Amino acid sequence: MSDNNDGQRSALHGAIFWVAIFFSSFQLLTAAFSPLTSQVVRTVHVGFVLLMVFALFPPFGGQGKNGSLWRALGWLLGLTGFVFSLYHWYFEADLTQRAGELIPMDWVIGVVTIALVFEAARRVMGWGLPVICGTFLLYALFGEHLPGVLAHRGFGLDQVVSTLGFGTEGIYGTPTYVSSSYIFLFILFGAFLEQAGMIDLFNDFAMGTVGHTRGGPAKVSVISSGLMGTINGSGVANVVTTGQFTIPLMKRFGYSPAFAGGVEATSSMGGQIMPPVMGAVAFIMAETINVPYIAIVQAALIPAILYFVTAFWMVHLEAGRKGLIGLPKDECPNPWTAVRLRWYLLLPLVGLVTLLFSGYTPLFSGTVGLALTVVLIFGAASLSGVRSLGRRALFWVLLGFACAGFFQFGVGTFFVIIALLLTLTFIRRTGGDARQLAVRALVDGARHALPVAIACALVGVIIGVINLTGVAAELGGRIIAVGEDSLFLALLLTMVICLVLGMGIPTIPNYIITSSLAAPVLLQLGVPLIVSHMFVFYFGIMADLTPPVALAAFAAAPIARESGLKISIQAMRIAIAGFIVPFMAVYSPALMLQGGDWLDTTWIVFKALVAIAMWGAGAIGFLITPLNWIERIVVILAASLLVVALPFTDEMGLGLIAVFILWHVWRSRGQRGQTARVTPV
Repeated sequence: MSDNNDGQRSALHGAIFWVAIFFSSFQLLTAAFSPLTSQVVRTVHVGFVLLMVFALFPPFGGQGKNGSLWRALGWLLGLTGFVFSLYHWYFEADLTQRAGELIPMDWVIGVVTIALVFEAARRVMGWGLPVICGTFLLYALFGEHLPGVLAHRGFGLDQVVSTLGFGTEGIYGTPTYVSSSYIFLFILFGAFLEQAGMIDLFNDFAMGTVGHTRGGPAKVSVISSGLMGTINGSGVANVVTTGQFTIPLMKRFGYSPAFAGGVEATSSMGGQIMPPVMGAVAFIMAETINVPYIAIVQAALIPAILYFVTAFWMVHLEAGRKGLIGLPKDECPNPWTAVRLRWYLLLPLVGLVTLLFSGYTPLFSGTVGLALTVVLIFGAASLSGVRSLGRRALFWVLLGFACAGFFQFGVGTFFVIIALLLTLTFIRRTGGDARQLAVRALVDGARHALPVAIACALVGVIIGVINLTGVAAELGGRIIAVGEDSLFLALLLTMVICLVLGMGIPTIPNYIITSSLAAPVLLQLGVPLIVSHMFVFYFGIMADLTPPVALAAFAAAPIARESGLKISIQAMRIAIAGFIVPFMAVYSPALMLQGGDWLDTTWIVFKALVAIAMWGAGAIGFLITPLNWIERIVVILAASLLVVALPFTDEMGLGLIAVFILWHVWRSRGQRGQTARVTPV
């Protein structure tokens, strides 16, 4: 990355500050009123992203004796990308009429824009994703010269530029559509809630509920990171925000630095599989496989709960193994006091989830949720200094009735209400903090959206090349040939592909790549549609915890002051359910509520919980008392039988586990009796 966060913040005080404001305003207006076609919104969205990226990350970081020259060059490149995006708006009709036929100006716009997207992604995310996408681009241009089945029929440069730089299959494809609508909106939603104090609410609630229990500080990390992940959607960002508080706390109470970093990395990545937002992948998945968003949420719910149950259980066992206690009760905040002080921040989340589950589109639901957040912020500011309980109650009741008008008059109702509340703060000479908060949220929302947005644009290159050349069908055919003999081997191969492709790549582009290459293969092997996409999605998440890259683990490393590799190894132990549950879902789709009745779902959830409990004991080496190596191997093998899904494996696994638990309880009592006899009174 060519710059650091401090540099970004200082830059955002200058001209780029206003660019960020205009970017967020453009996205809000197009989301609320849809005045432009989808294609124009996508191109202008990418234009804003290029402008901000090159302004924030100029060549050579804008440093040195030629710093002003490099910063000027950054602005020039960014403005070029933005102006070129307007070309699609101004000549929209002409481009539609001559689709596929490039005039000289089209060549310039297409080639330069593609090059700028590659370079912008490199500046923000490093070399990983650009190299992968560049490989696909080279394949489209020169793949006809490859030997054997790898060769394609050959495509002209004009076909490649037309596919990638124009239309809806390249950099302006489905990922950019989702980024320019759902994702940006939910990132902005999270920015407003974060600025309003949602992190403090989650941290205080987690500290108050579990901070005093055995291993409480680590459990606080699991709960607060999971809650924050539901609105944040970025695992790495979650690590560097909540991790600043939770990792030092865990270290102070006896957890090793590697384990503390692993807990935070695991919990933060889990936020991306926790409904309703799911790192925004839920929206892309719904668009990709053309199913209702609510179906994605339903399928993800049970595995997400199992994931966090695993993390919670692992830190509990580690605390037992090391004899760690929780925080003193009097040092933990009252969770209900935290809720009472900031309860109103939960209302937008409740409204968002209610609308989503009522069948409204994510775009509409996100717009309403964001609008409610802003109304609450300015409503509270307008009441500043009003002590009369009656007046305050009347104000909120009237404001609630006014907001209900959106059912009749549309989203424009919220804009009118916000304008009135903003005016009221000026009249009463109050709410300065709220106005600054809103402005910071608009700027932060635009800045936080950059990595996701540029990644969505660049992975469009992969999708465009796959659609143009049909390479995915060839790769899929090879895996299917393996799967005809062994589904497990096909799943294992698919897992490895997802982990390798996911190294160093954020979740959204990771899912887009793996779902294009691997998910269709599983579908042809008889795996249900949603399960096949969830399978590759989960292992894309796990790639951020898996060596050697492990983005989430290395993000935690400077906070924990420990090697990223050591943190990654601990994170893999803690997140063991993330590696196992996808396989269980393939063999028993009822785990994702795909087929079967409630009895099937109950049975598979019971098996999963038992398996998770035993894997945790084997991985940590502790249950009631420490386990020796033979016991650890036995319990892991017994739990694995619950996943195999062959005749009598469930019965064998449960039987072995029951025998083991009886043996362990008997042995533990014997050890405690010996300890009691030798302990002096």
